[in-house]
Amino acid sequence: MIQAAIFDMDGLMFDTEPLWYKAWTPALARFGLTLDDTLADECRGTSGAVRDAVISRHFPGYDVHAITQALDGEAAQIIAREMTKKPGLDELLAWLDAASVPCVVASSSSHEMIRGNLERTGVAQYFRAAVSGRDVEHGKPAPDVFLAAAAAVGAEPSRSLVLEDSFAGVRAGHAGGFVTVMVPDLMQPTEEIATLADAVCGSLLDVRDLLAAGELE
Repeated sequence: MIQAAIFDMDGLMFDTEPLWYKAWTPALARFGLTLDDTLADECRGTSGAVRDAVISRHFPGYDVHAITQALDGEAAQIIAREMTKKPGLDELLAWLDAASVPCVVASSSSHEMIRGNLERTGVAQYFRAAVSGRDVEHGKPAPDVFLAAAAAVGAEPSRSLVLEDSFAGVRAGHAGGFVTVMVPDLMQPTEEIATLADAVCGSLLDVRDLLAAGELE
């Protein structure tokens, strides 16, 4: 049996990735900027210096910190109004709770957003801890946030499940030696990502079924 289940948040637990995308336009408009075709995709699943570097490359000379603050503020408002849970989340969490598997959130989002999302959706009681990408030196695709999440509940990475929807998250889980499962959201796995993941599931219900069958160890 796995020792812990580590959940990404945006796009994995909650249908928020389209909402983050929606937030880019008003956030950039504050600076007279417009969203191009690749920026949101390159930032998806990242945080901290990684996300800052992407934004800086797209908008050299602009205040990256101000842009990220505007983005986070716009996203928080939109998500609070429009967020929904992904199919199978309740069922998977109930199964893990019944199996006494501790759950941890490991998200690139802030602690404030993590806490708000968990409380609004009524799933906060299932999670022993939460780690933000802002707590660690290196964000995804580095494994730091997942290593911190495993340490928070005393679990070994090789015996811990990482659930992710983003390419950066899958790379981070694989780099940390975790049992890494991708549940695609906006982007289907490339050949590289499918190779790095231990499994690719269509939904969180499929993850539950693999766990129940003893196929994710």
